[in-house]
Amino acid sequence: MIATSICDDLRKQISALFVCSEEDQYVRIRTPYLYPDGDVIDLFCKAEDEVITVSDLGETTRWLRMQTISPKRSAKQKALIEDACLTHGVEFYRGMLLARCRSGESLAPVVLRVAQAALRVSDLWFTFRSRSVESITDEVADFLVERQLPFDRGEKLAGRSGRVWTVDFHVRVPARSSLVCVLSTGSRSAARTIAEHALAGWYDLNHLAVGPEALRFISLFDDTIDVWSPEDFRLVEAISTIARWSQPESLAEALAAA
Repeated sequence: MIATSICDDLRKQISALFVCSEEDQYVRIRTPYLYPDGDVIDLFCKAEDEVITVSDLGETTRWLRMQTISPKRSAKQKALIEDACLTHGVEFYRGMLLARCRSGESLAPVVLRVAQAALRVSDLWFTFRSRSVESITDEVADFLVERQLPFDRGEKLAGRSGRVWTVDFHVRVPARSSLVCVLSTGSRSAARTIAEHALAGWYDLNHLAVGPEALRFISLFDDTIDVWSPEDFRLVEAISTIARWSQPESLAEALAAA
């Protein structure tokens, strides 16, 4: 009796978590699953020739694209999407996650498969949010290549103190060359330490910012993650030009300035 009561309660409670509504040519299913930022994962059903297709209509990959400045997915991310689809028995077609419920089959398991695949694919967000500075500099390098801006990466320069600093990018344009330091972290508590490290580096390398071939210092903040305070920006803006990776054009403008 206890087992029966538990099963009945779960059946009533869980089924209530999926809300259906008609929307144009689709039936919209509001699932209890959430994207990492709290948005609800919705699925859409459409019946054609006794086959019901359940799909996210590309919302999951569209949501992912909004989380990163790079329009391209890496080979690893593509492989993870394929793995998620394979695991949950879902087809990946034109950016959409979809599965078919054929005549005589139960619709509920198909809906769950697509919802779980969407949840798994959306978890790729964590590869964006927890990525290291190295992967951020990969994105910046791709941006510089696309803009045909020549650069050296990971150049080691000696400061006045004798300490050797590794600069993320040394970019040369006709008007003037620049050194670019990428500031990135997923931790708000670590943000100030990273800003202070950049400040120390710029001060130690300050002798390179004078003379007829003076280098411009650019501090590029990865502000796609909300961890930076106004004080972090002010800390380095007195000695370097601030650029924000959420606005890549700000980096291009800083590099092109005379």
